[in-house]
Amino acid sequence: MQTNLISGFLNTPQGQEADKILRSCVHCGFCTATCPTYQLLGDELDGPRGRIYQIKLALEGEEVTQHTQSHLDRCLTCLNCETTCPSGVQYHRLLDIGREYVEKRVPRSLGQRLLRWTLRQTLPYSRRIALLVGLGQWFKFVLPAKMAKKIPSRQRNIKIIESNHARKMLMLAGCAQPVMTPRTNQAAKSVLGQLGIELLEVPMATCCGALSHHLSATEEAKDFMRRNIDAWWPFIEEGAEAVIMTASGCGAMVKDYVVHLADDPNYAGKAERVSSLTRDLCEVISDDDMHKLSQGKGQEIVFHPPCTLQHAQQLTGKIESLLTTAGYKLLPFKDSHLCCGSAGSYSILQSKLANQLKHQKLQALEANQPTAIVTANIGCQLHLQTDANVPVSHWIELFVDE
Repeated sequence: MQTNLISGFLNTPQGQEADKILRSCVHCGFCTATCPTYQLLGDELDGPRGRIYQIKLALEGEEVTQHTQSHLDRCLTCLNCETTCPSGVQYHRLLDIGREYVEKRVPRSLGQRLLRWTLRQTLPYSRRIALLVGLGQWFKFVLPAKMAKKIPSRQRNIKIIESNHARKMLMLAGCAQPVMTPRTNQAAKSVLGQLGIELLEVPMATCCGALSHHLSATEEAKDFMRRNIDAWWPFIEEGAEAVIMTASGCGAMVKDYVVHLADDPNYAGKAERVSSLTRDLCEVISDDDMHKLSQGKGQEIVFHPPCTLQHAQQLTGKIESLLTTAGYKLLPFKDSHLCCGSAGSYSILQSKLANQLKHQKLQALEANQPTAIVTANIGCQLHLQTDANVPVSHWIELFVDE
């Protein structure tokens, strides 16, 4: 693709990166064929190729409007297009640059600004989430049905046998997960404990920064990244083997710290080290380990692979292999590569599209009547369970006793 970016912008690191990405696109359209929003809306501007062109025009000095902003907002950032792209176009980086550029030039309505600010001031903070969820659970019976079903029920805690193992790994507790799905981290500690690995939670390590980043609050996101690095660094220096992520969305973000902090002289080296140590939970459990854990005994379940696992982290098939080895029968379903519609705050900000994608996904997942749906990301879990006819949980919970 030929480009003619504004010289003032082209001479910045972001401008040079955007120019390189734009020039790598050959307009083939393979990405459009696998884009969930294009499939729903049928509009070229709501597919990756159309969004790339809109970003190109904006960076070349064309007027940007709310029309441009709305098409960029509708992108799920599922990265299905990157998995499909034969040219290796780093679409997600171009989208980050384009969204930030447009955000500075197109004012949002008061209502949108307030909603986005509220999300940024609430969701990254466990105590604030706990207060809101607690109130919701107490008054669930008087809430409108659509709102009530979004509030997760209280979960029974998993008993963890505390032990001191020679092998130690850090674990990001997350922001929403300890409140809304606490059994996930509890199960991870229990299972890895059985495998001789002690998981350490560092209280100062909280939100991974993904929410702020996807809402174009770039500096705020980087503050979360630096805070986590500072919290983990003493343990890394003491020899922690890895930084474990039990939510694939957080894993995709932390593995990209090296990119987001590349221009920070005080944190670039540390970010590179943290990203290199970051592992999804499934990456530290082997097929051989499955023989040491409780077996599935032919139970028919379905595994929903989050976009952040299969497209961002390129871990397609890893969890499926672990579950099959453990004795579970994984039922097939169509369009496993497509997004469920959760996509972080997308299910709130683009609820109509998110619900359409959710219903399509659940139809596929439940077509063969599984006894349960398991996944690897809290966002997908919470989104799907609002309308699922069978239990939805994190896959690691299958390996703990009630």
